[in-house]
Order: sequence, then C-alpha cells, then structure tokens
Amino acid sequence: MSVHYTLNLRVFWPLVTGLCTALVCLYHVLRGSGDARTEPPEGADGGFPLLKVAVLLLLGYILLRCRHAVRQRFLPGSPRLGGHSALSPRHLGEPSLDILLESYYEHEVRLSPHVLGHSKAHVSRIVGELVRAGRARGSPGPIPGGALALAFRGDFIQVGSAYEQHKIRRPDGFDVLVPLRLPPLVALEPRSLGAEPALAPAFHGCFVCALKAPPGASGGHWLRDCKAFADGFCVDVRGRRHLSATLVLRWFQSHLQRSLATVRYSLEGRCRVSLTPGGLEQPPTLHVLPCRTDYGCCRLSMAVRLIPAVHLGDSVFLVAPPLPPSPVAPLSELPGGLRADALWGVNTARQEQKLLSWLQERAPPGACYLKCLQLLKALRDLGARGLDPTAATQWGRILSSYVLKTVLLAALLRQGAPAQGWDEAHLGERLEELVQFLRDCLLRRRTLFHCLLGPGGAAAEVGPLPKVLREATPVDLLATFDRQAREFAAARLLSTWRRLPQLLRAYGGPRYLARCPPPRNQRPQGFPEDEP
Repeated sequence: MSVHYTLNLRVFWPLVTGLCTALVCLYHVLRGSGDARTEPPEGADGGFPLLKVAVLLLLGYILLRCRHAVRQRFLPGSPRLGGHSALSPRHLGEPSLDILLESYYEHEVRLSPHVLGHSKAHVSRIVGELVRAGRARGSPGPIPGGALALAFRGDFIQVGSAYEQHKIRRPDGFDVLVPLRLPPLVALEPRSLGAEPALAPAFHGCFVCALKAPPGASGGHWLRDCKAFADGFCVDVRGRRHLSATLVLRWFQSHLQRSLATVRYSLEGRCRVSLTPGGLEQPPTLHVLPCRTDYGCCRLSMAVRLIPAVHLGDSVFLVAPPLPPSPVAPLSELPGGLRADALWGVNTARQEQKLLSWLQERAPPGACYLKCLQLLKALRDLGARGLDPTAATQWGRILSSYVLKTVLLAALLRQGAPAQGWDEAHLGERLEELVQFLRDCLLRRRTLFHCLLGPGGAAAEVGPLPKVLREATPVDLLATFDRQAREFAAARLLSTWRRLPQLLRAYGGPRYLARCPPPRNQRPQGFPEDEP
C-alpha cells in the first residue's frame, strides 16, 4: 500500500529558523574568538548585531507562514476542496462541509508520516530484540525445555490501524502478534463455535482447539509422549484435551518478563521499558518511555500490546484471549460443557491488509478510502463527547474501529472494484454514504457480517484461507448488542452527523473557521448534555 509523504511546514520552518540562528551564533563565536586580541576602535560596529539577525529570521518565518496559510485556505481552485474557492459567494457566510472536513482532518485527525514512521521503526527494533531474547531463552514454566516445550517462533507480526495507514490523532498505541511454536508432537484441530445453538451470539466468533496426533503417530504412544504438554497447557472439554488460551497467556506473560530482564540493560540508552501484565483476560502491554538522553525528534510514550498467537495457516492466527464479549453474555454461562479458558479468538489482520491493498490497487488515483475511514473514526469520537461513562463505553464498543473498518470494506465490496466516485472532490458525499450504510446495518438489516469468515467472505480477493474459516458460520459483529443499544447508536450517529459542521467549528481547525457563526436555528443547544 503506497504512502504519500507531504512536507509538514509546522515542523519545517521552525527547524530552519533554529538552524539559521545556530549558524549565526556559531559565526559570532568564531569571529569573536579570532578577534579577541584586537579591540575595535571606539564607535565602530564590531559586526552585525545578533539581535537584528534573530528578528529578521523571525519576521521571515512569520511572513512565510502567513503566505502558506493564505495559499492553502483562501486561494481558489484548491484540488483538495474539489475546485471550490473559499472566497466564493457560497462560502462568504459559512464554510462548506468540505472545507470544514479538510481543515479538521489536517489539524486533528491526520498523523504526520514522519512521526508515525519513526514510531513504527522504534517499536519494531524493541519488539524484535525482545522476541529474539525470548526465543533464545527457551521455555520456562510447566515444561522447562525439550521437544514438548512451547516457545517463541522468532518473528512478530505488526497489525492494526497504524500498519494499515488509517490510524488517527497520535501514534502511541500499537498491536503486535507474537507467533508461538508448538512442539512437533502436537497438532491442533480447531473448530468454530458459530453453529452452537445454545451459545450466546457474543461467542459465535470464538474457536476451540482440540489436541490430536500428527500424521504418522500412533494413538497410545502419542498420548503418553505429549502428556507433559497436555497437563501444562490444556484443559478437558467434552472428554478431549483442548489448548487453553488462559494457560498459554499465563506462560506468555511469564516468559516475556524473563526476556525483558535480559534486554533491559541494552535498551537503557535508548528508552525505558516496562511490562504491564493483562491478567487472565487481556494480553500484556509493553510501555516504551523516551529516555532523558534521547534527543531524537519523535520522543513519544508508546504502549505496545503483545498478543500471543497460534498459526493456523495462510497468515491466519488464533489469538489468546478472544475479544472481550458483551456484558450480556458472561463467561460463566457457557453451555454444553464448554469452558471459558478454552476459547480462542481469530485474527485475520494480514488477510484484511491484503484486501485493503487489493482495493487500493484497483482504485482510481487519488481515491480517499482510508481518509473516509479516518474521518468516520473522528465522527465517532465527536459523538462520544458529552456522554456519561457508561453510555460512552457502549457507544465505543458498538462503533469500534474494527466495526467501522468492516463497514468500509463491506461498502466497497458491494460496489465492486474499481469503485467510482471516491476521489477527494466527493469526500463529504462518500462519508455520508458510509454513515447511512452504518445506520442501516444498525436498524434495518441489523447485521454486519465479518468480511472473511464463512462461505460468503471475500476469500477470492485475498487468496486461500484455512478450511476451518471457509466453512465457519458467518459471524455478525452486531449480534452481541440488543435492540435498544443499536437504536441508541443509530440515533446518536445521525444526530452527530447533522451537527457535524457545528462540531467541527467548535472542536477543531483554525480559529478563523470558528468566527463564522452558524445560523441561530442551526446552533447546537447544549450538545454536551442532550441525548438523541
């Protein structure tokens, strides 16, 4: 997927000003040391005053900034605004939605490619050292080592919005899969729970993994040989031994702590790292803090979620643990002898990256797929303002980043490739279509299926998928939530969209946009407190 880099003038011109000031200071220091023995005659100017040089540089910086702002915001024919002039009669009283969206995107949503690139490279170096140390240490815990030891495979896989080019606001959170290597004597038989009739919808996307003998192994000898592994990492489910996500996660956290102690000293000169265990329900988080002696240009504190993963094949992984279910379906109420600690989630991030790349390759130049997704996330964040903590949590759970990405993929796949009308001149129209499609999913269709699971998924576009995923029951991402929650989300979504111009003026963009007050009958009356 191609990335377009643009010059960040907010960083460039202060950097140039500082560099010129440093050169002038260096010049005066060198000149003063060379002329120290000869004093200038009384009344003569010993050189161009440093204060005058600094004032001239500051004035030049201000003039260039003003010139850039005028050219970007006020001159007609800007390609990013669809060829409309900000000074045309339709904009004299009130900026259009396109201008407001573009301004909000540039000032509040868009990430600097420079900062994001540095952050990803920094995370890659640190996680790489940690994973290599974990592979070299071997396996602690129930099985100290040998042929039946669980171990790191030695690589890691970067997933999530930061690596799909649609992360917003700050590059301070990352997800990394850490694949695990199973013993050669152990094979897995994964099974989807989507067809379980008595299971709550929140668990239809989960899997269980039974142990089985690899090809060529005899049953009696295999059970005896792998008993140590089964006792350390498996639980009984319906009379068979199943790999336990909880036990694997507990081993993973312990192994990471030991590995971090090995590499901590070598990382002290670059950053400070700490590991926060996630307990028995969430993967651990690696916190990366900048070191005081680090004078790099991107000194950010980052949180890296390290997720243990079991490879199923074709870049599809089972992850421990599964995504947290809805409160209406507690883990303690699993029917049919199922156990909560034996449930696994499926991660198809690499296949989704391939699907996005496939759509981008067939898109016309300048398509704004990912920009629409970023603005849809920003719309969700604006809609959360003013909600009480409980309602805000429910709002964020229903309109999660994964749900919004699935909405974009579903809309694009419905149109077929190449989809037309996705250039930036129609950004507002495409964003409105996505909002309408999401509303229909919440109210009319009341379904939003996973784009890869099941026979109706987009497997043809991304290549082969494991058989267990192709034959799985389609998973509805909205089935977890009841009718009242979906109606609340749909009403809040439409209310936020109708108020979007006022919200964009209030919460983002240059201050000159806020000077254009909306008509009295369109102003938001107490938006932080009212409910749709």
